[in-house]
Amino acid sequence: MTDLDDQAVADAVGRRLRTIRTQRRITLAELEQRTGVSMSTWSRLESGQRRATIELLLPLAREYGVTLDELVGAPETGDPRVHIKPVVRHGTTYIPLTRRAGGLQAFKVIFPPRREPVAERLMTHEGYEWLYVLSGRLRLTLGERTIVMEPGEAAEFDTRVPHSLGADGPGAVEVISLFGRQGERAHLRARST
Repeated sequence: MTDLDDQAVADAVGRRLRTIRTQRRITLAELEQRTGVSMSTWSRLESGQRRATIELLLPLAREYGVTLDELVGAPETGDPRVHIKPVVRHGTTYIPLTRRAGGLQAFKVIFPPRREPVAERLMTHEGYEWLYVLSGRLRLTLGERTIVMEPGEAAEFDTRVPHSLGADGPGAVEVISLFGRQGERAHLRARST
């Protein structure tokens, strides 16, 4: 690495540290009080005028409750595992199975049991979706048509068509969903033996 590369990395780390601190609404004075490191040291670190050292990063990681990698925005190390962070929206759990935003996305989706009939809210958006039912009974509404899908069944559809998804009955439903905003279609090929 050249001196210019080193400075660019120091600047990027400093910007990241400032962003993390301001998101937590902590002032430099409060950080000095909590860590015992001077306010001017933190200011120079955030502005890229001082290099990050392990002695400075460890108290920050402890204070912010993050790993050192998260603190400095370290690149992926080639670990192929996807670190799952489920998101729950309106009772439905979405578990991302791919790492990057954009392009084709894969999710495991868990729909809660349907306790009583509810008015379905149809939605539309850009993209194309492919789904596969793992367990339970999935109710898929596409426009005026409603289909109940069983485990082992798959469907694909243009998400510009008004649609809704949910459990059909008292049990939860688990689905694998592939979604592409660009309207990509899933292409399945079976090899003959």
